[in-house]
Amino acid sequence: MTEAELREQMVSLAHSLFMRGYSSGGAGNISCRLPDGGFLVTPTNSSFGALDPERLSKLDEQGEWVAGDKPSKEAVMHRAFYRERPQTGGVVHLHSPSLTALSCLPGLDAANCLPPITPYYVMRVGTLPLVPYFRPGDPALAQAIGALAPSHNAMLLANHGPVVGGGSLREAVFNAEELEDTARLYFTLLPHGMVTLTAEQIHELNVTFKRPA
Repeated sequence: MTEAELREQMVSLAHSLFMRGYSSGGAGNISCRLPDGGFLVTPTNSSFGALDPERLSKLDEQGEWVAGDKPSKEAVMHRAFYRERPQTGGVVHLHSPSLTALSCLPGLDAANCLPPITPYYVMRVGTLPLVPYFRPGDPALAQAIGALAPSHNAMLLANHGPVVGGGSLREAVFNAEELEDTARLYFTLLPHGMVTLTAEQIHELNVTFKRPA
C-alpha cells in the first residue's frame, strides 16, 4: 500500500475502534510501518474518532519526528515493537475495558494472562505476557516491550492495557479485537468455571495454522 492509502486505512480502522468503545477520548495510540522503514502514529492527545490523515505523525526508522502533528509520547514503544519484531506492519495500543480491567487484577500469570479459551485466541495471539507497570512514555516501558516482541505479538501492560502487533495494521486491529473479546469472555465465564483447550489442541492449531512465533 502507498503512504496515502495507509493514512486513510489508519483513520478508518481507528474510527471503527472508537465507535465500539475500545478507545475513548484521547486514549490509546496506533501506528503502521511505512514502505521506507519509518512509521505513522497517532498524534498526542488525538481521538481515534476524529483523526485527519494529513496530520498523522510521521517518524523515520530511528523514531525521529519528521512530519505531521507531534507524536504520542508512547511512540517509543511502537518503535521498539518494529525494531525487535521486523515482521510487524502495525501496532495497536488500546485502553479497551475488559483488557484494562484484566491488567489491574492481582495474581495474574505473568507468562500468560489469559487461558486458551478459544482457538481464535490461540491462532491470533498465542499467549499474553504481562509487562510490569511503568508510567506512560517511560523509556523503560519501551525496553520491556522490545524484550518480549521477538516471541510475542501481544502484551498486557499492568494497570494500563494491551499492546498488539500484526503483519499489517489491519491484522493488528483484528488481533486486538480478538484479544478484547477473549478478555470479555473470560470475565463472563469466571463465576461459572471454564473448559480450556488442551496442550494437544493448542499444538494442533499452531502446526496447522503456523502462527508466527
